[in-house]
Amino acid sequence: MKSVNINYLGQTRWWWAVLVVGILLVLGGFAYWFWPEAGYAVASQIFGWLLVLAGVVQLCVAAGPNRAAGWGWWIAGGVIDIFIGFMLVRSVILSEMVLPYFLAIIFIFWGLEAFVGAGVGRRARYWWLGIINGILLCIIGFFFLEAGWVSDMLMVSFLTSVAFIYWGFTLAMASYEMRPVRKE
Repeated sequence: MKSVNINYLGQTRWWWAVLVVGILLVLGGFAYWFWPEAGYAVASQIFGWLLVLAGVVQLCVAAGPNRAAGWGWWIAGGVIDIFIGFMLVRSVILSEMVLPYFLAIIFIFWGLEAFVGAGVGRRARYWWLGIINGILLCIIGFFFLEAGWVSDMLMVSFLTSVAFIYWGFTLAMASYEMRPVRKE
């Protein structure tokens, strides 16, 4: 009997682009962690362009011929990332005011996406890691909502660096699952 391999993320030849975006996000997060004096405006601009890049990569992955059943999530995530990225890049003043809320929306969306992915992949061995990832992403999103509400720039700076480091590592690990399997 043939075993069933459920891969929610799908397999694509663009897996290396997802890995590159993950590495860039980790580097950007560490740069913001170690040099917070670079400024809130610069960070929102950098992360705005990283979101645009991440959105383009997500759309490329969703357009691949070997997309999984959840390819609609990749398209929705790509469109949201591109929209939010361009909103952050468009105006420095706007980006400083709404950065915590944009990031909250992104991380809550990714948390919900992780819950759905865990539900779809229940037959996989480590499906419960998707639930843990979803919980962590939603918690980060709710912290961003709280930081924006109280206008605590130090908390937003710390959360931004931690969130993008976490996001980068998550994308880098997911990229290895997306590598096409060679048929022998």
